[in-house]
Amino acid sequence: MSESTPSAHRCAWCGTDPLYVAYHDTEWGVPERDPRALWEKLVLDGFQAGLAWITILRKRDSLRAAFDGFDPVRVAAYDDADRARLMADPGIIRSRAKIDSAIKGARLFLEMQDRGEDFADWLWGFVDGAPIQATPRTLAEVPTQTPQSVAMAKALKARGFTFCGPVIVYAFMQATGMVNDHVETCFRHGPVRAMGGA
Repeated sequence: MSESTPSAHRCAWCGTDPLYVAYHDTEWGVPERDPRALWEKLVLDGFQAGLAWITILRKRDSLRAAFDGFDPVRVAAYDDADRARLMADPGIIRSRAKIDSAIKGARLFLEMQDRGEDFADWLWGFVDGAPIQATPRTLAEVPTQTPQSVAMAKALKARGFTFCGPVIVYAFMQATGMVNDHVETCFRHGPVRAMGGA
């Protein structure tokens, strides 16, 4: 069953918004191994704090433009003028704390890189390098956090990252394919499982 099939059974959380449906059908749960892409997603999940994910999806292109494509080298060099520019940008989430978190996160990402630590390998280490293949039958069976997300959140905070509590981190893990939480009846469950090598 393809993503274009009108009768495709999907996880209920994406509703009927075309942007949300496309995100569910093409991105959510796909294993992401690129360090920069993982950092971007972690930043976006941090921006989501207190908001609905659809709000971030609607602003994602604007956020990418405002943050120079989430290039850690460029974001790490941001100064007060850049902060002022971002705070004045109506296309993004104008939260000083979240903007500062993104800038700090870029610097931490580069520090890890300078020490020879691969951000992707480090994060995937919390799931032993392979996606956790969950088998939820309903949305109610999908947790909001797990021991792995608690451990990852604690480790991220210890490194200095912010806006990365265990619930935010679990959403990040779901989105980046560290766990396959598509419900069993969802047409994406099987293909996403196959991507993880299961």
